[in-house]
Amino acid sequence: MSSDARDFNNIKTRAVIKFFFLQGKAPKVIHAILKETLQEHAPSYATVKNWVAQIKRGDFSTCEAPCPGRPKTVTTPEIIDEIHEIILEDRRISDKSIVEQLGIPREWVGSIIHEDVDMRKLSVKWVRKCLNADQKRQWCQSSEQHLEFFRRDPYDFLSRLVTMDETWLYHYDPETRQQSLEWRHSGSPRPKKFRAQKFPGKVLASIFWDQDGILLFDYLPKGQTINVEYYSSLLVQLKEIRRGKVTKGVLFLHDNAPAHRVPVAYPGILFGGGAGFNKFS
Repeated sequence: MSSDARDFNNIKTRAVIKFFFLQGKAPKVIHAILKETLQEHAPSYATVKNWVAQIKRGDFSTCEAPCPGRPKTVTTPEIIDEIHEIILEDRRISDKSIVEQLGIPREWVGSIIHEDVDMRKLSVKWVRKCLNADQKRQWCQSSEQHLEFFRRDPYDFLSRLVTMDETWLYHYDPETRQQSLEWRHSGSPRPKKFRAQKFPGKVLASIFWDQDGILLFDYLPKGQTINVEYYSSLLVQLKEIRRGKVTKGVLFLHDNAPAHRVPVAYPGILFGGGAGFNKFS
């Protein structure tokens, strides 16, 4: 093997491939000729095939295109600080918008955000509601009481427990998790967002369930309000559904809404509100 073969660089090799391609030779034939002539210095078949494909697309240049990469000048402190300030002004800004503002490639912006600024995008975390200090204390006391009931007899507690909640179902498309994404530094807590309270078009749903699943699902009729009479009718339906499941009565856990706190007699049901289970007579 002569030393000239080692000097046969990519530009010369591509010129030869171009010549054989114009003669109508297939990539396999071209690779075989190069392999026979250049031996271990010959390009691989994949390289030959790739160059032939580029020539077919109209790229007849024998010089290789510059490799993509991020020049050192892009990660200057000034550029990094400018991207950081843009994000802090609008944490929901997309990297595409940053690219349009600064006029630098998108992959460079992503690399600077993740590597140099050390930030990532997190969606908001839904929390149940905004509670004051007294409400948090009541919830803590109620949870401790429920835990005490459970420790006495776990099976008995779970088999008898029935709980309910009311929720508004809105006639609108809420903000998606993707729309709520915000840029956060590594280690920063996930942003929180309280559920919206006022939106047009909604219906109040009352859901009752136990350890086996949903027992009763009720939609409040339009124009009706949850009062003692209406809530009592739901409990009557609930008793019929639960009849025969347990012999020691039902441990009923609901919140302390006004309609729930009125002392109406329901035989065989032990009620629990914001302060735990209580017996109404």
